[in-house]
Amino acid sequence: MYLVESKGGAIVCMLFSLFFLGTWPAIMTLLERRGRLPQHTYLDYSITNLLAAVIIALTFGEIGNGRPNFTTQLSQDNWPSIMFAMAGGVVLSLGNLSTQYAWAFVGLSVTEVITSSITVVIGTTLNYFLDDKINKAEILFPGVGCFLIAVCLGSAVHSSNAADNRAKLESLTSDNKNVTATVGSSAYSNEASQNKGVKDLENGSSTPEKAKAGTADFLVDLENRRSIKVFGRNTSIGLSITFFAGVCFSLFSPAFNLATNDQWHTLKKGVPKLVVYTAFFWFSISCFVLAIILNVTFLYFPVLNLPSSSLKAYLNDWNGRGWAFLAGLLCGFGNGLQFMGGQAAGYAAADAVQALPLVSTFWGVLIFGEYRKSSRRTYILLVNMLFMFIAAVGILMASSGHRK
Repeated sequence: MYLVESKGGAIVCMLFSLFFLGTWPAIMTLLERRGRLPQHTYLDYSITNLLAAVIIALTFGEIGNGRPNFTTQLSQDNWPSIMFAMAGGVVLSLGNLSTQYAWAFVGLSVTEVITSSITVVIGTTLNYFLDDKINKAEILFPGVGCFLIAVCLGSAVHSSNAADNRAKLESLTSDNKNVTATVGSSAYSNEASQNKGVKDLENGSSTPEKAKAGTADFLVDLENRRSIKVFGRNTSIGLSITFFAGVCFSLFSPAFNLATNDQWHTLKKGVPKLVVYTAFFWFSISCFVLAIILNVTFLYFPVLNLPSSSLKAYLNDWNGRGWAFLAGLLCGFGNGLQFMGGQAAGYAAADAVQALPLVSTFWGVLIFGEYRKSSRRTYILLVNMLFMFIAAVGILMASSGHRK
């Protein structure tokens, strides 16, 4: 079994994890904006997310000698630790599923900022004490404070950007106002259905001249295409989903920490602790099972007024399936690298990967045109939010310790 043991190796794992975990949400958002049902996307994502855990377990978990490898531990009496790992997978699955809907309401950047900040404020504090304080408190907690400030700034950015969008929509001609006023109604559906043969927003627009990102026409075209309709919805819905997801995310890393280090001494005497690869395998199994149960249910009983679907429709829906598979792989390998780094340098320091909004915001601005033509106030808040994240990721990585 291969273990990351050096501080430098742990930081490399964290950096790769940061990029992977910041990129997969952008892919999922892209598919939703192209009209693919989130239930279909999440089912595809779940398959390759589990596949990534299996690949990691059968490669890194089998290399070398020393501690029990992955296959050896499958037959050991380590169920208390397995249950902690599976509990972590359950809350992560709930968090990921929730954010898939929050992205549509709140936007990719702000959703990731708020959920990541809550994760750090709660999860990092728990991990610090579970790790027997191996991280430098005088460095760690100022970093946590930066994330807490970023939560407040993220909420302010969302409110400011929502106000900007309302102002843009109010500037539309009376004809376009009639369209936006009937979102969710049959009139709006007819308007959307007439736009047949239209390319996605990222590749073209419904008119010969592509709607420019940040304009009112762009917002209306986006609403026509996307699978989750958000016009006319209370923004508190998106923020509520986002805060719920953040609480879920804050618990998965401490649960995984307990699974691999047995701080509560739940294992029988003589039974080795779970290695990170075995724990990640069981973690991903529970994540996969819950995701399948919930999303198959949502096919037939959808939420947020989404259209119903079926297993047959899902199996026949190949539009964007490759991208969904890629998102699952990126998320799976990102989580695995985070845990590998955390086992070496402390899970509190590994929570530095929660600065993933730095990556998500880059994709949000580059691909989706978020914050284009926004107000000066929104730009100032956005810059300050990103600055706090840059400071936070550096401070948390600087607090890395070394597990004995």
